[in-house]
Amino acid sequence: MARLGSMTDVPENLLEQIRELERLFTVPQAKLKEITNHFIDELAKGLSVEGGSIPMNPTWVMTKPTGYETGTFLALDMGGTNLRVCEIVLSEEKGEFDIIQSKYRMPEELKTGKAEELWEYVADCLQQFIEYHHEDGTLETLPLGFTFSYPATQDYIDQGVLQRWTKGFDIEGVEGKDVVEQFEAALATRGLPIKLTALINDTTGTLVASAYTDDAMRIGCIFGTGCNAAYVEECGDIPKLAHMKLPPDMPMAINCEWGAFDNEHVILPLTPYDVIIDRESPRPGQQAFEKMIAGLYLGELFRLVLVDLHENKGCKMFHGQDIGKLKKAYTLDSSFLSLIEEDPFENLSESHDLFKNKLDINASKPELELCRRLAELIGTRAARLSACGVAAICKKKNYASCHVGADGSVFNKYPHFKARGAIALREILDWPKGTKDPIDIRAAEDGSGVGAAIIAALTLKRIKEGNVAGVKHTEGLTSKKP
Repeated sequence: MARLGSMTDVPENLLEQIRELERLFTVPQAKLKEITNHFIDELAKGLSVEGGSIPMNPTWVMTKPTGYETGTFLALDMGGTNLRVCEIVLSEEKGEFDIIQSKYRMPEELKTGKAEELWEYVADCLQQFIEYHHEDGTLETLPLGFTFSYPATQDYIDQGVLQRWTKGFDIEGVEGKDVVEQFEAALATRGLPIKLTALINDTTGTLVASAYTDDAMRIGCIFGTGCNAAYVEECGDIPKLAHMKLPPDMPMAINCEWGAFDNEHVILPLTPYDVIIDRESPRPGQQAFEKMIAGLYLGELFRLVLVDLHENKGCKMFHGQDIGKLKKAYTLDSSFLSLIEEDPFENLSESHDLFKNKLDINASKPELELCRRLAELIGTRAARLSACGVAAICKKKNYASCHVGADGSVFNKYPHFKARGAIALREILDWPKGTKDPIDIRAAEDGSGVGAAIIAALTLKRIKEGNVAGVKHTEGLTSKKP
């Protein structure tokens, strides 16, 4: 997406570096296809008894929404910054819903406090919400869907053992424990009329919420600080669940956790900068795919390249300037790259101001041209690699045409991410020129709120119909109207 004639005033030594960066960060069509085929094998391996790098977690969401689910539900979304409480009414109209919601800030001290303090706070927020919206106090027990987007092992839809905290949380007494038990204990002391029906991951919620309003939806994706996808598999194609003797054609939503794709580093086109990111991350050798496409890392890649050009290459990048601020790890996020790519001025004056204000660097026009091209290369590579994951699921499931619901800050806000991903899908799947894209990645519905409520509705419905696979506590749920 470089502009015509924009490189005319760039000196040869910088042009040479730009050509080298283009060589490093460009992923050609043949490589995209190679990655996609390896991805398909890894998805299957994750479903096998032996397992693989991609966890492919069964979610115990075992029915697809029709759009005709009805009822009133609570949803709780525990993110890294806010706690969101929603009351969602699924109406008689197909795919329609009403929502009221409140956000509560997660106090910083809670994130490194004790388990009891966390669950007390969550229960307090729920109590405030119910008292505010139901002042008369007459309230039947409401089913609740809880979006808990931290790595958890789920043998049941109403249970989840936290594997490890992420997103800056480090609360003692929760890892290795069932978070549902701890949460319900806090609810019980307050006598709140709430029954936890489903514990879900935001990606599964994204899939289900999008499918509720759109019959063509087959995959839910998150492209944000992290990355992930969910889709529906048939139980007969999940060897690691064979011991449960479930009907082979029964659907099961799978939370891929595909950020771990290629942790073995055998297929992804790593640059020396990707190697540094992995080596200096808290968990080297993990989340290989995520480290190349997620928002958390795009700014860091950009920063590492610029520091290297300043220090080690003969191009004299930012020559004679103090780059102290640029040397601080993770000082730039993906929004920095977005702003550079969106700079509408031929002289890149907005980018110039950005470097000056954020980094105290007075960048020349040729240096800014290199930065612009570098941002394009990193952003384009992320979008193209993301498409490999989508294409892999579509090929595995033989989806010739469908909709994919995507959410997350990179998908929603990063310039051209959607268009670049669509071009890559076309290259991988060899769609004929001049035809409409048969697989369309579009903005998803609210997965962590509405999705959690719909999953609670689907769970009640299947319990009522006698399918209690993957449900730990059915008591108090069978008589509810779905």
